[in-house]
Amino acid sequence: MARKPTTDENSLDFETTLTQLESIVARLESGELPLEQALKDFESGIKLAQLGQARLQQAEQRIQILLSKSDKAELSDYQNNE
Repeated sequence: MARKPTTDENSLDFETTLTQLESIVARLESGELPLEQALKDFESGIKLAQLGQARLQQAEQRIQILLSKSDKAELSDYQNNE
């Protein structure tokens, strides 16, 4: 399977990064890639995962800054009530 041309990774939003990472994982899990292509995809996947993590950290920092500017907004841990 031919790889899509890579774009500037810094211009990718979180959703696009996640979609590309999911695509790479699917290709790797199929087990049908030649070794060299699998290694290239794995390397791309690592970079995308790091980029996604950085995007999430940036979002968390922005939220904390916004909440710290508001006296009424209280920051607390998320409680999952499932």
